[in-house]
Amino acid sequence: MTTRRTRWLVCCLLCFSARLHGSMTLFVEEPYGPFGALSPTGHAAIYLTNVCAETPTSLRRCRPGESGVVISRYSHIHGYDWIAIPLVPYLYAVDQPDKILEWSNPKAVSVLRQSYRNQYLRELVPEDDSSGAWTQLVGVAYNRRIYGLQIETTEEQDDRLIQELNSKPNRSHFNFFFHNCADFARKLIDLNHPKSARRSFSADLGFTTPKQIAKCLVNYGKLHPDLRLSIFVIPQIPGELARSHKVRGVCEALVRSKKYVVPLVFLNPWVTAGFFAGYITGGRFNLARSSPSVAVVPQQPRELESWLDSRQSGGWDNVVTVRNKSEKGSE
Repeated sequence: MTTRRTRWLVCCLLCFSARLHGSMTLFVEEPYGPFGALSPTGHAAIYLTNVCAETPTSLRRCRPGESGVVISRYSHIHGYDWIAIPLVPYLYAVDQPDKILEWSNPKAVSVLRQSYRNQYLRELVPEDDSSGAWTQLVGVAYNRRIYGLQIETTEEQDDRLIQELNSKPNRSHFNFFFHNCADFARKLIDLNHPKSARRSFSADLGFTTPKQIAKCLVNYGKLHPDLRLSIFVIPQIPGELARSHKVRGVCEALVRSKKYVVPLVFLNPWVTAGFFAGYITGGRFNLARSSPSVAVVPQQPRELESWLDSRQSGGWDNVVTVRNKSEKGSE
Protein backbone atom coordinates (compact mmCIF):
# COMPACT_ATOMS: atom_id res chain seq x y z
CA MET A 1 0.00 0.00 0.00
CA THR A 2 1.39 3.39 -0.95
CA THR A 3 1.45 6.51 1.14
CA ARG A 4 -1.10 7.85 -1.33
CA ARG A 5 -3.58 5.14 -0.41
CA THR A 6 -2.84 5.63 3.26
CA ARG A 7 -3.85 9.29 3.04
CA TRP A 8 -7.07 8.37 1.27
CA LEU A 9 -7.89 5.83 3.97
CA VAL A 10 -7.43 8.57 6.55
CA CYS A 11 -10.26 10.40 4.80
CA CYS A 12 -12.32 7.21 4.75
CA LEU A 13 -11.82 6.81 8.48
CA LEU A 14 -13.43 10.18 9.05
CA CYS A 15 -16.37 9.28 6.85
CA PHE A 16 -16.94 5.83 8.38
CA SER A 17 -16.93 7.17 11.94
CA ALA A 18 -20.67 7.88 11.96
CA ARG A 19 -22.69 5.26 10.15
CA LEU A 20 -26.10 5.83 11.69
CA HIS A 21 -25.54 9.48 12.60
CA GLY A 22 -23.70 12.42 11.18
CA SER A 23 -20.76 13.93 12.97
CA MET A 24 -19.09 17.26 13.66
CA THR A 25 -15.31 17.32 13.98
CA LEU A 26 -13.25 20.17 15.36
CA PHE A 27 -9.98 20.39 13.43
CA VAL A 28 -7.20 21.90 15.54
CA GLU A 29 -4.42 22.65 13.08
CA GLU A 30 -0.85 23.32 14.07
CA PRO A 31 0.75 26.66 13.13
CA TYR A 32 3.47 26.84 10.49
CA GLY A 33 5.73 29.33 8.78
CA PRO A 34 6.89 32.75 10.05
CA PHE A 35 3.41 33.83 11.14
CA GLY A 36 2.92 30.54 12.99
CA ALA A 37 6.16 31.15 14.87
CA LEU A 38 4.95 34.59 15.97
CA SER A 39 1.41 33.47 16.78
CA PRO A 40 1.47 29.75 17.65
CA THR A 41 -2.26 29.43 18.38
CA GLY A 42 -2.90 27.56 15.10
CA HIS A 43 -6.10 27.34 13.09
CA ALA A 44 -9.56 25.91 13.79
CA ALA A 45 -12.06 24.46 11.33
CA ILE A 46 -15.20 22.32 11.49
CA TYR A 47 -15.67 19.15 9.45
CA LEU A 48 -19.25 17.90 8.94
CA THR A 49 -19.87 14.43 7.51
CA ASN A 50 -23.52 14.92 6.52
CA VAL A 51 -23.28 18.50 5.22
CA CYS A 52 -21.94 19.25 1.75
CA ALA A 53 -21.35 22.32 -0.39
CA GLU A 54 -23.56 23.30 -3.29
CA THR A 55 -20.99 26.05 -3.76
CA PRO A 56 -18.15 27.13 -1.44
CA THR A 57 -20.61 29.57 0.16
CA SER A 58 -23.84 27.54 0.11
CA LEU A 59 -24.57 24.36 2.08
CA ARG A 60 -26.90 21.39 1.60
CA ARG A 61 -27.36 17.85 2.89
CA CYS A 62 -24.90 15.33 1.46
CA ARG A 63 -25.91 12.88 -1.23
CA PRO A 64 -24.85 9.20 -1.17
CA GLY A 65 -21.11 8.83 -1.67
CA GLU A 66 -20.20 12.36 -0.59
CA SER A 67 -17.83 12.84 2.33
CA GLY A 68 -18.89 16.20 3.76
CA VAL A 69 -17.18 19.58 3.99
CA VAL A 70 -14.71 21.49 6.11
CA ILE A 71 -15.92 24.98 7.07
CA SER A 72 -13.89 27.78 8.58
CA ARG A 73 -13.63 31.54 8.86
CA TYR A 74 -10.99 33.26 6.76
CA SER A 75 -9.79 36.75 6.01
CA HIS A 76 -9.26 38.32 2.57
CA ILE A 77 -11.17 35.63 0.63
CA HIS A 78 -13.28 37.72 -1.76
CA GLY A 79 -15.10 39.40 1.14
CA TYR A 80 -16.64 36.18 2.53
CA ASP A 81 -16.75 35.27 6.20
CA TRP A 82 -16.74 31.49 5.84
CA ILE A 83 -15.84 29.05 3.08
CA ALA A 84 -16.82 25.37 2.72
CA ILE A 85 -14.43 22.98 0.96
CA PRO A 86 -14.93 19.20 0.46
CA LEU A 87 -12.79 17.08 2.77
CA VAL A 88 -10.29 15.55 0.33
CA PRO A 89 -9.43 18.82 -1.47
CA TYR A 90 -9.21 20.59 1.88
CA LEU A 91 -6.59 18.13 3.10
CA TYR A 92 -4.73 17.33 -0.13
CA ALA A 93 -5.71 19.87 -2.86
CA VAL A 94 -7.03 17.14 -5.18
CA ASP A 95 -10.45 15.70 -5.95
CA GLN A 96 -9.30 12.12 -6.52
CA PRO A 97 -7.26 9.96 -4.11
CA ASP A 98 -4.85 8.74 -6.80
CA LYS A 99 -3.57 12.30 -7.20
CA ILE A 100 -2.47 12.76 -3.59
CA LEU A 101 1.25 13.46 -3.28
CA GLU A 102 3.38 10.79 -1.63
CA TRP A 103 6.16 13.32 -0.96
CA SER A 104 5.51 17.03 -0.84
CA ASN A 105 7.65 19.83 -2.19
CA PRO A 106 6.74 23.50 -2.66
CA LYS A 107 6.49 23.36 -6.45
CA ALA A 108 4.30 20.24 -6.57
CA VAL A 109 1.96 21.51 -3.86
CA SER A 110 1.64 24.87 -5.64
CA VAL A 111 0.75 23.10 -8.91
CA LEU A 112 -1.98 21.08 -7.17
CA ARG A 113 -3.45 24.16 -5.52
CA GLN A 114 -3.41 26.21 -8.71
CA SER A 115 -5.02 23.35 -10.64
CA TYR A 116 -7.80 22.99 -8.06
CA ARG A 117 -8.40 26.74 -8.00
CA ASN A 118 -8.64 26.92 -11.79
CA GLN A 119 -11.12 24.06 -11.88
CA TYR A 120 -13.35 24.77 -8.88
CA LEU A 121 -12.62 28.15 -7.28
CA ARG A 122 -12.42 30.63 -10.15
CA GLU A 123 -15.40 32.68 -9.00
CA LEU A 124 -14.18 32.66 -5.41
CA VAL A 125 -10.51 33.38 -6.19
CA PRO A 126 -10.00 35.46 -9.35
CA GLU A 127 -6.80 35.04 -11.34
CA ASP A 128 -5.69 38.54 -10.40
CA ASP A 129 -5.82 37.66 -6.67
CA SER A 130 -2.20 38.06 -5.58
CA SER A 131 -2.74 37.96 -1.82
CA GLY A 132 -2.07 34.22 -1.54
CA ALA A 133 -4.59 33.93 1.29
CA TRP A 134 -6.65 31.44 -0.71
CA THR A 135 -3.93 28.76 -0.47
CA GLN A 136 -5.08 27.95 3.07
CA LEU A 137 -8.35 26.64 1.59
CA VAL A 138 -6.82 23.51 0.05
CA GLY A 139 -3.91 21.16 0.73
CA VAL A 140 -3.80 21.82 4.46
CA ALA A 141 -2.19 18.46 5.31
CA TYR A 142 0.93 19.40 3.35
CA ASN A 143 1.62 22.24 5.81
CA ARG A 144 0.12 21.16 9.12
CA ARG A 145 -0.51 18.28 11.45
CA ILE A 146 -4.19 18.21 12.38
CA TYR A 147 -5.96 17.02 15.53
CA GLY A 148 -9.57 15.95 15.09
CA LEU A 149 -12.15 15.93 17.90
CA GLN A 150 -15.32 14.31 16.68
CA ILE A 151 -18.83 14.16 18.16
CA GLU A 152 -22.04 12.74 16.74
CA THR A 153 -24.80 14.94 15.31
CA THR A 154 -28.43 14.31 14.46
CA GLU A 155 -30.20 15.13 11.20
CA GLU A 156 -32.04 17.94 12.97
CA GLN A 157 -28.76 19.47 14.14
CA ASP A 158 -27.25 19.26 10.66
CA ASP A 159 -30.32 20.91 9.13
CA ARG A 160 -30.27 23.67 11.75
CA LEU A 161 -26.64 24.44 11.00
CA ILE A 162 -27.30 24.54 7.26
CA GLN A 163 -30.23 26.91 7.81
CA GLU A 164 -28.19 29.11 10.15
CA LEU A 165 -25.32 29.62 7.72
CA ASN A 166 -27.35 29.80 4.51
CA SER A 167 -29.89 32.29 5.85
CA LYS A 168 -27.46 34.94 7.08
CA PRO A 169 -25.23 37.24 5.00
CA ASN A 170 -21.82 35.68 4.43
CA ARG A 171 -19.79 38.85 4.69
CA SER A 172 -16.36 38.98 6.23
CA HIS A 173 -16.00 40.46 9.68
CA PHE A 174 -12.79 38.64 10.55
CA ASN A 175 -10.87 40.07 13.46
CA PHE A 176 -7.77 38.31 14.76
CA PHE A 177 -8.63 39.06 18.38
CA PHE A 178 -12.43 38.73 18.68
CA HIS A 179 -13.82 37.25 15.44
CA ASN A 180 -11.24 34.68 14.43
CA CYS A 181 -11.44 31.09 13.18
CA ALA A 182 -11.76 29.70 16.72
CA ASP A 183 -14.68 32.04 17.45
CA PHE A 184 -16.42 30.70 14.35
CA ALA A 185 -15.82 27.08 15.42
CA ARG A 186 -17.10 27.90 18.91
CA LYS A 187 -20.25 29.39 17.39
CA LEU A 188 -21.01 26.25 15.36
CA ILE A 189 -20.40 23.93 18.31
CA ASP A 190 -22.56 26.07 20.59
CA LEU A 191 -25.34 25.99 18.01
CA ASN A 192 -25.84 22.29 18.84
CA HIS A 193 -24.53 22.34 22.40
CA PRO A 194 -25.06 25.75 24.03
CA LYS A 195 -22.32 26.95 26.38
CA SER A 196 -20.18 23.87 25.71
CA ALA A 197 -17.27 25.98 24.42
CA ARG A 198 -16.09 29.26 25.85
CA ARG A 199 -13.15 31.65 26.00
CA SER A 200 -10.61 31.51 28.81
CA PHE A 201 -9.66 34.79 30.48
CA SER A 202 -6.93 33.19 32.55
CA ALA A 203 -5.19 31.11 29.87
CA ASP A 204 -5.85 33.26 26.79
CA LEU A 205 -6.57 36.74 28.16
CA GLY A 206 -10.13 36.53 26.86
CA PHE A 207 -9.22 35.64 23.27
CA THR A 208 -10.65 32.49 21.70
CA THR A 209 -8.02 29.94 20.67
CA PRO A 210 -8.29 26.53 18.98
CA LYS A 211 -6.60 24.88 21.96
CA GLN A 212 -9.16 26.29 24.39
CA ILE A 213 -12.08 25.12 22.24
CA ALA A 214 -10.52 21.65 22.10
CA LYS A 215 -10.15 21.63 25.89
CA CYS A 216 -13.80 22.59 26.33
CA LEU A 217 -14.93 19.90 23.89
CA VAL A 218 -12.90 17.21 25.65
CA ASN A 219 -14.40 18.16 29.01
CA TYR A 220 -17.89 18.35 27.53
CA GLY A 221 -17.47 14.95 25.93
CA LYS A 222 -16.53 13.38 29.24
CA LEU A 223 -19.72 14.76 30.79
CA HIS A 224 -21.84 13.58 27.83
CA PRO A 225 -20.62 10.12 26.77
CA ASP A 226 -23.63 9.75 24.46
CA LEU A 227 -21.84 12.12 22.04
CA ARG A 228 -19.12 9.48 21.61
CA LEU A 229 -16.32 12.03 21.51
CA SER A 230 -13.26 10.63 19.76
CA ILE A 231 -9.84 12.13 19.11
CA PHE A 232 -7.43 11.37 16.29
CA VAL A 233 -4.48 12.89 14.47
CA ILE A 234 -3.98 13.45 10.74
CA PRO A 235 -0.19 13.60 10.26
CA GLN A 236 1.45 16.20 8.08
CA ILE A 237 2.50 14.67 4.77
CA PRO A 238 6.26 14.07 4.69
CA GLY A 239 8.36 16.10 2.32
CA GLU A 240 10.42 19.23 1.82
CA LEU A 241 7.91 21.65 3.35
CA ALA A 242 8.77 22.85 6.86
CA ARG A 243 7.16 20.95 9.71
CA SER A 244 4.35 22.61 11.66
CA HIS A 245 4.72 23.68 15.29
CA LYS A 246 2.95 22.76 18.50
CA VAL A 247 -0.39 24.49 19.15
CA ARG A 248 -0.24 26.85 22.15
CA GLY A 249 -2.56 29.13 24.06
CA VAL A 250 -1.87 32.85 24.54
CA CYS A 251 -0.27 32.79 28.00
CA GLU A 252 1.52 29.56 27.17
CA ALA A 253 3.10 31.16 24.11
CA LEU A 254 4.16 34.19 26.13
CA VAL A 255 5.87 32.27 28.95
CA ARG A 256 7.28 29.30 27.01
CA SER A 257 8.87 31.22 24.16
CA LYS A 258 12.20 32.95 24.81
CA LYS A 259 11.51 35.66 22.27
CA TYR A 260 8.55 36.78 24.39
CA VAL A 261 9.34 35.85 27.98
CA VAL A 262 12.83 37.41 28.15
CA PRO A 263 11.77 40.95 27.17
CA LEU A 264 8.60 40.60 29.26
CA VAL A 265 10.60 39.75 32.38
CA PHE A 266 12.89 42.69 31.70
CA LEU A 267 10.04 45.15 31.14
CA ASN A 268 7.67 44.01 33.88
CA PRO A 269 8.33 40.85 35.92
CA TRP A 270 4.99 41.15 37.74
CA VAL A 271 2.99 41.08 34.51
CA THR A 272 5.07 38.11 33.37
CA ALA A 273 4.27 36.35 36.65
CA GLY A 274 0.59 36.97 35.97
CA PHE A 275 0.88 35.37 32.51
CA PHE A 276 2.67 32.39 34.06
CA ALA A 277 -0.07 32.02 36.67
CA GLY A 278 -2.69 32.09 33.91
CA TYR A 279 -0.85 29.37 32.03
CA ILE A 280 -0.48 27.18 35.13
CA THR A 281 -4.10 27.53 36.23
CA GLY A 282 -5.87 27.30 32.89
CA GLY A 283 -3.49 26.69 30.00
CA ARG A 284 -1.79 23.39 30.81
CA PHE A 285 -3.79 21.25 28.42
CA ASN A 286 -2.00 18.76 26.22
CA LEU A 287 -4.33 17.52 23.51
CA ALA A 288 -2.20 14.47 22.76
CA ARG A 289 -2.30 13.45 26.43
CA SER A 290 -5.80 14.54 27.32
CA SER A 291 -7.02 10.95 27.27
CA PRO A 292 -5.34 7.54 27.16
CA SER A 293 -7.59 6.74 24.20
CA VAL A 294 -6.22 9.38 21.83
CA ALA A 295 -5.28 7.61 18.60
CA VAL A 296 -2.71 8.65 16.07
CA VAL A 297 -3.91 7.48 12.69
CA PRO A 298 -1.83 4.33 11.95
CA GLN A 299 0.98 4.65 9.44
CA GLN A 300 1.64 0.97 8.70
CA PRO A 301 -0.60 -0.53 6.00
CA ARG A 302 -1.64 -3.63 7.92
CA GLU A 303 -2.28 -1.67 11.10
CA LEU A 304 -4.31 0.90 9.18
CA GLU A 305 -6.40 -1.77 7.47
CA SER A 306 -7.05 -3.43 10.82
CA TRP A 307 -8.06 -0.08 12.31
CA LEU A 308 -10.43 0.57 9.44
CA ASP A 309 -11.96 -2.91 9.80
CA SER A 310 -12.48 -2.39 13.53
CA ARG A 311 -14.44 0.81 12.89
CA GLN A 312 -16.53 -0.72 10.12
CA SER A 313 -17.37 -3.76 12.25
CA GLY A 314 -18.59 -1.66 15.17
CA GLY A 315 -15.41 -1.63 17.24
CA TRP A 316 -15.14 2.14 17.28
CA ASP A 317 -15.79 2.46 21.01
CA ASN A 318 -12.72 0.39 21.82
CA VAL A 319 -10.41 2.27 19.49
CA VAL A 320 -10.52 6.03 20.04
CA THR A 321 -13.54 6.85 22.14
CA VAL A 322 -12.88 9.23 25.02
CA ARG A 323 -14.07 7.48 28.16
CA ASN A 324 -15.69 9.09 31.17
CA LYS A 325 -13.87 9.25 34.50
CA SER A 326 -15.39 6.09 35.97
CA GLU A 327 -14.34 4.05 32.93
CA LYS A 328 -10.85 5.52 33.02
CA GLY A 329 -10.45 4.49 36.58
CA SER A 330 -11.07 0.86 35.75
CA GLU A 331 -8.47 0.66 33.00
